[in-house]
Amino acid sequence: MTFNLLSPEHARWDRRRSVIQAGIARWRPDLIALQEVVRGVGGDQVLELLGEGYHVVHHSRRSSNGVGAAFASRWPVGAVSEVDLRVTGRVDLPWSAAVIGEIEVPSPVGSVLFVHHKPAWQVGYAAERELQAVACARAVEERLAGRAVHVILAGDFDDVPDSASIRFWTGKQSLHGSSVAYRDAWAAIHPDDPGHTFTPVNPLERAGEMSLELGRRIDYVMVRCGVHGPSLDVADCRLAFDEPVDGVWASDHFSVVAELAVPEHPPGAWLS
Repeated sequence: MTFNLLSPEHARWDRRRSVIQAGIARWRPDLIALQEVVRGVGGDQVLELLGEGYHVVHHSRRSSNGVGAAFASRWPVGAVSEVDLRVTGRVDLPWSAAVIGEIEVPSPVGSVLFVHHKPAWQVGYAAERELQAVACARAVEERLAGRAVHVILAGDFDDVPDSASIRFWTGKQSLHGSSVAYRDAWAAIHPDDPGHTFTPVNPLERAGEMSLELGRRIDYVMVRCGVHGPSLDVADCRLAFDEPVDGVWASDHFSVVAELAVPEHPPGAWLS
């Protein structure tokens, strides 16, 4: 699951908190990437929302008001590395970074690299998001070092499916002499549905700083592909928090939830 919560300084957090807590408890994600979460003197918002049973890894930097990003896993997280994505002087988000954690998921899945990617958010910053995608992808390949490990990539990418950065991630084009391929979970299940996650259908989006937004899909869960395709099958993908609960919208973003499974026929092998 990935979910941009909308910083609690906005839109009546006292009402939104319980909706988010109940929704996450209902979905019970094994791995979750969260953006615009607060950690500081007053406590850790991730722990407050998720409760017991999760191991939490925060981005190392935060904004002055304590807002940043984190991911959580139901299983212990091993080695963690972070890629600073402040690739130009225009990137002013302190927590623009990719955090990579290695997780030993029970059989039959095995080792997983979970990558929480947070690039620049601004309209017109496509050049930065391209550099950030390449920096993150290269860091993942260095961590893998040729190992057969699943890679799950998630986050608020702030770019649409036909942008250069997302086309790079999904193997449709190269950037700066690099190319990779990741299976976009939403597109795998809903190829003809735009699946907007930041949309004027949501009144919290209309009330925010991007009041003339027309609707975009900018939140993603992806699976890294080898030369024969993704190592995990996308069994399902849905939007969450895309409707109000008793008149309360959880955030200005909708969440993306993907169900991933080990394929019966792994890519790269013929059935005997």
